[in-house]
Amino acid sequence: MNNPLTQSNNSWLHFVGVGGSGMSGLAQYHALAGGRATGSDRAFDSGERERTRQWLTAAGVGLFPQDGSGLVDANGRTCDTVIVSTAVEDSISDFAMAKNLDVPILHRSELLAHYVAEKKTIAITGTSGKSSVTAMVFEILRDTGKEPSLLTGGNLISLQEEGFLGNAWAGTSDLLVIEADESDGSLVRYEPWLGVVLNLRLDHKPLTELATMFATFHDHTRGPFLVGVDPNLQEIAQGATVFGFESDSDIRAQDVRTTQSGSSFTVGDIQFRLTIPGVFNVTNALAAIAACQQLDVPFVDMVEPMANFRGVARRFQSVGVVKGVEIIDDFAHNPDKIGAALTSAQARTSHDLHNDHSPERSAIGRILAVFQPHGFGPTRFLKNALIEAFVTHLRPDDKLWMPEIYYAGGTVTRDISSYEIVTAITERGLRAEFIAQRSEIVGCIAAEARPGDIVLVMGARDPSLTDFCYSIKTALE
Repeated sequence: MNNPLTQSNNSWLHFVGVGGSGMSGLAQYHALAGGRATGSDRAFDSGERERTRQWLTAAGVGLFPQDGSGLVDANGRTCDTVIVSTAVEDSISDFAMAKNLDVPILHRSELLAHYVAEKKTIAITGTSGKSSVTAMVFEILRDTGKEPSLLTGGNLISLQEEGFLGNAWAGTSDLLVIEADESDGSLVRYEPWLGVVLNLRLDHKPLTELATMFATFHDHTRGPFLVGVDPNLQEIAQGATVFGFESDSDIRAQDVRTTQSGSSFTVGDIQFRLTIPGVFNVTNALAAIAACQQLDVPFVDMVEPMANFRGVARRFQSVGVVKGVEIIDDFAHNPDKIGAALTSAQARTSHDLHNDHSPERSAIGRILAVFQPHGFGPTRFLKNALIEAFVTHLRPDDKLWMPEIYYAGGTVTRDISSYEIVTAITERGLRAEFIAQRSEIVGCIAAEARPGDIVLVMGARDPSLTDFCYSIKTALE
């Protein structure tokens, strides 16, 4: 076939590494939109990520072993296109089978770029807050009857409560809301109708390289362009709609009030309320409000969707309180996000939770943190900044555990270890411990925790981190 995506809505796409956050969203979207989607994942073959497997199956995605068998069905028909991610090595059987069968192989970002181009797409990027803002925009548009579609990296709690994995939805309109990822450089492929850049901070790549990507993203945006107030974004803010707290912002939040359970603020003369905490979430909400205004949604119609917004899984999400110890699951993975998560958790230890006024929960406690770095390249690049983030934000009584770096696949140089980061932190007089096998940390936390403490689990990319949180909860029980 000359263009494997010409009839993508009706074609058979096979996703290699379908359990990943980006790939699972694309597979679900294709299936929910009426196409045929199949996939394989090495984690499924080893019995991991059972909940993800169940969600994908429920959405209509056919799952097969990663041995090449999923590319040809019982009738002898071969799939139309194989979709791969950066984490997929060409030695994988599905990849080799596609080559043997002469099946087109496309990177996941090429498929996403195709969807972006054929829809009226709202694309949200930045180094922090992408998933939350994408979710907010989607829920505002959905709740106001706009019938949007969704492709994102974080799982919306509201969609999970409807029985879906939560990172994809196929609506009936031409609107598509996406999280545009800068970490692998795929951002520059997209040509959305509306572009949003939230911020620019140290993350997977040098600031100059990220700034160049955002400038290209700006040039590729076909319609309105929105930018958050950020000194690193001044160049692309020229001529854009700017949102923030400053008096010269085009869309400005005022009268901001925050508590441990949420916040309130006004835009113009309309008051908004959020049930998720943190000033950063007010900024996220402001970005979503600015984006939806470009789609002619009145501010007043956004109030209820924002008040009802449940958030995104693994964004400072409480797993529960056991014997006065709360376990929190968070996606923090770069220095800014780690600092924000630790600060929020430390503030939380001085407040009673869930209206629980018992002495065991009202005590000011410690942070027992677990951080699992993801990717050898990003960890190597961020090493010194990660060390400084923990040295700056850990208190003397807090403690950090780090397992070895999470490896998702692909060709990498494994020349760095979590041990190096832990050693540097302990040399600065703080409590930190390297335990290579993450499962062995569970018992250490159970032995250490006491009423009033918060267990804060941080890390990205690895879906099994949530299961790890529940293992800690079980051990505490």
